[in-house]
Amino acid sequence: MKRRDFLLAGARSVVYLAGAAALSRLNRTDSAQAEAFEVTKTDAEWRSILSSEQYAVLRKENTERPGTSPLLDEKREGLFHCAGCDLALYSSRTKYESGTGWPSFWDSLPNAIGTRRDNSLFMTRTECHCRRCGGHLGHVFDDGPPPTGLRHCINGVALTFHPAAL
Repeated sequence: MKRRDFLLAGARSVVYLAGAAALSRLNRTDSAQAEAFEVTKTDAEWRSILSSEQYAVLRKENTERPGTSPLLDEKREGLFHCAGCDLALYSSRTKYESGTGWPSFWDSLPNAIGTRRDNSLFMTRTECHCRRCGGHLGHVFDDGPPPTGLRHCINGVALTFHPAAL
């Protein structure tokens, strides 16, 4: 095989994988929009209240770059809320350092998140979203610490932090 043929085959593979990932994301977004949530807004309304990064993650199920969230270093006592609708989702008591580059929690607050199967990127994962507005938060994995053994790997841009009152 000539070098040029090898490079062309590699480029075709990248284009194919990118297209498959985009199609998968489109299908997941459509299924999310089919669910009924307490807080609903038009696309224009979401764009007007969220930053471009928040909109991309919460409404289009994108992922922020690892290591970029200031919430990674948040150590104060308090609650992490949905950046879309302000529902309390996670307690600082369940936050831990997973080494992944995203804020991680071993449990959510009761009745705070919803989950669904995510078959994107050629694997099956558990996607989690705000149960009130449907905003995409991240994914839940089964490699976390006790007592749950779960790792809620959450995009920091999808959250706001509310420190506990002293």
